[in-house]
Amino acid sequence: MDNRSEVRAFLSSRRAKITPQQAGLPMYGSRRVAGLRRSEVAMLAGVSIEYYTRMERGSLSGVSEAVLDALGTALRLNGTERSHLHDLARAANTGPARARRSAAPVRPAVRAGVERMLEAMATLPAFVTNHRFDILLANPLGRALYAPVYEDAACGGNTARFCFLSPAARQFYVDWEQIAQTAVGALRVAAAKDPYDRELSNLIGELSTRSDAFRMLWGAHDVHVFRDGTKRFRHPAVGRLDLDHETLFLAADEQIAVAVYSAVPASTAEDGLKLLASWAATTAEPASVDTDS
Repeated sequence: MDNRSEVRAFLSSRRAKITPQQAGLPMYGSRRVAGLRRSEVAMLAGVSIEYYTRMERGSLSGVSEAVLDALGTALRLNGTERSHLHDLARAANTGPARARRSAAPVRPAVRAGVERMLEAMATLPAFVTNHRFDILLANPLGRALYAPVYEDAACGGNTARFCFLSPAARQFYVDWEQIAQTAVGALRVAAAKDPYDRELSNLIGELSTRSDAFRMLWGAHDVHVFRDGTKRFRHPAVGRLDLDHETLFLAADEQIAVAVYSAVPASTAEDGLKLLASWAATTAEPASVDTDS
């Protein structure tokens, strides 16, 4: 990813979202720009117009954390956006010479302890995913829940690719628009943290080329991090499932997370998960029989 163009587009898009009234500035004369002027952002951040203009043109190299924090306040950035700005600055100060450039990126192995943990969650769908939305591991109920993802071989077990390229996605996700927005926002955060991740850049390029919806959302430069919430599914075998989800990041690798889904006790969704478990058991491949005994 081009760090300078990312910085330029992010800062200008955030500036365009803020009105003078929101920033506590008086309105006077006609305005030919959406949101704040550069001079107004500079004043609010306590820097010169020349310095802010240099930053918005894509140069964050050497910018102090104090200035980044002041800029975040001036642009009324939320916590995720502030972290994203700092990630962009770190990438600018690191530069390509010190970046990780693996010729053949390898997906990290899931530790045996994590695998056992997922298998022990027999009544909860659980997954191990990375920052590129690859499903690295799923327990049996997790595979059953995401059956449409696994059935679409073109997705390669990647839920972002499924979301934007599979015809089944809009039926599977009740709130497809929200899922799509958060996925794009999370990919942008990941790209800022590691702009030289070739697999990630290739995925973003593929989705930008093949999906109009992705390209439009990517152009908004919004950012997102996964925490908790509720996802609503239309499962082809068991129908509607409204499930709470938690995302647990592993201390040993911040790019890998465990996602666990659960249902409210005594709810329709809990009954649906039980039905899903039964369906998964009946559709599982039978164990091989040793014919030599």
